[in-house]
Amino acid sequence: MSDNPTATLYIVATPIGNLSDMSQRAIDTLQEVDIIAAEDTRHSGTLLQHYSISTLMISVHEHNEQQRSEVLLAKLQQGESVALISDAGTPLISDPGYRLVSLVREHNIRVVPIPGSCALISALSASGLPSDRFSFEGFLPSKQGARQQVLTSLANESRTLIFYESPRRLQASLTDMNAIFGEDRVACLARELTKLHETITTKPLADLLQWVSSDSNQQRGECVVLVEGVQQQKESSEIEINNMLSLLIKELPVKKAAALTASLLEVSKNTAYDMALKLKQEAE
Repeated sequence: MSDNPTATLYIVATPIGNLSDMSQRAIDTLQEVDIIAAEDTRHSGTLLQHYSISTLMISVHEHNEQQRSEVLLAKLQQGESVALISDAGTPLISDPGYRLVSLVREHNIRVVPIPGSCALISALSASGLPSDRFSFEGFLPSKQGARQQVLTSLANESRTLIFYESPRRLQASLTDMNAIFGEDRVACLARELTKLHETITTKPLADLLQWVSSDSNQQRGECVVLVEGVQQQKESSEIEINNMLSLLIKELPVKKAAALTASLLEVSKNTAYDMALKLKQEAE
């Protein structure tokens, strides 16, 4: 780590809509650091004013991040503390900051996350789609050909897919998803999260597209689109699992027999272990 213990870069999450979602730790951090690096100082000024935070701000956005990262690194090396914030949510999630964090870590300066709001996680938690495995894909390309190419590459993905989308392109993206993923694939539109007109709607893609197309109000604001992954083939039958376990537990310990069965038949290890334990007990 840095020889100067006060040199710290804080990655501070800010509200995605409702200002009440700002944590006390985030407020304290922004009040105490020497500099706040903000994606848009005018936009963030409203938030800082709301919480009576008067810390000096400088802008760090996609067009100046490389140059400003060097400036902020020099400040940190002098022992100052810096907080990075984006316009909304957690910095670096489809926002600037990667170059800065990478550079700072290369120089062994402490980086501390101050967690809080994140649109993709908020949307996933309320979507009703599987949340144990997911893939965040950020913004899709604006041009149709490139967008369709990306969606095609994801067509067989088994994890829940999460996209950020501009309201101007929402209908076009849903149209492409409907064509490539299939009209029966379940999807969720989470729009204007934590704000007055928040909507979280989960339907088959065909129904979601029709709903959005028929209601222009659903084509406004900040949008998160989630799509269920391809359903995996049904697990091996209980009879097949039992037959294999019956053979293996004659020669192997229960745990090893279960692990081998789980691997060969592509079933969960816990399921295989429970069944193996039951067979072992019945045989005794």
